[in-house]
Amino acid sequence: MVEVVGPKGSTKMRVLGPVRPESQVEVSLADARGLGIAVPVRQSGDVEGTPGCKLVGPKGEVEMSRGVIVAARHIHMSLEDAEKFGVKDKDIVSVQTQGERALLFNNVLVRANAAFALEMHVDLEEGNAAGVKNGDLVELVK
Repeated sequence: MVEVVGPKGSTKMRVLGPVRPESQVEVSLADARGLGIAVPVRQSGDVEGTPGCKLVGPKGEVEMSRGVIVAARHIHMSLEDAEKFGVKDKDIVSVQTQGERALLFNNVLVRANAAFALEMHVDLEEGNAAGVKNGDLVELVK
């Protein structure tokens, strides 16, 4: 765990992989407001021109000059799944959820790679708003 510190506040977060060429901190829009940082929505790994923050952990602290983003909602899928759904890496699609709080997620980035399994990633606050949970089925809308 590390503490992410911004001009207006801080929050504790877990350090996760995979290792990337450059450090980044992925926060939700609500976290960004609480930290007081104007954070762009980006594909993971795209940190050019992004704001920084301070990270405080058990071994010390570091000031990041850039790297704070809100991760774009995205779907990981294998190349076979991409072919089956008629999409390719970096396509933008919509995803329809089901249930009492059903909604349509627009601007969902497709991430197709031979090593990926079919899985959609959204912010916790977006998932809660849509009433979705791990294992729910959704519909891809091209």
